[in-house]
Amino acid sequence: MNYEIDKLDRQILSLLMQNVNRAYTDIAKELGVSGGTIHVRLKKLNEMGIVQGAQLLVSPSAIGYDVCAFIGVFLEKGSEYKDAVTKMREIPEIVELHYTTGSYSMFVKIICRDTKHLREVLNEKIQVIDGVQRTETFISLEESISRQISIEV
Repeated sequence: MNYEIDKLDRQILSLLMQNVNRAYTDIAKELGVSGGTIHVRLKKLNEMGIVQGAQLLVSPSAIGYDVCAFIGVFLEKGSEYKDAVTKMREIPEIVELHYTTGSYSMFVKIICRDTKHLREVLNEKIQVIDGVQRTETFISLEESISRQISIEV
């Protein structure tokens, strides 16, 4: 697809990132275009993979998940990465997984109810995966910043 994003696309993205529930007609009015233009532009941005849907964000602590931790995973061999990822996709407490450079083969973000739950996930789900040599865990005391990348308009 030979579509490049322009200033209008960036403005639309910026407004929706501030409030994903905002009506297309409101965005159109603010930007001086038709609602149909907003709809067509967003359809193209979706097709290009720039916009990857919308999601409902739930506060983990509000539903009883009070521990956020980051786990550095050491693999025995780099070639075991794909199989380890396949197994980790089955662990619902893992909310992010990154293939990294540096000391760890992978860096995992995990959300658990409490430290007992965290220990169970580590001992019974992650550390038993073939290829996982060892792990190093960091418990988050507070999330100070969580945001999307800023769109320059």
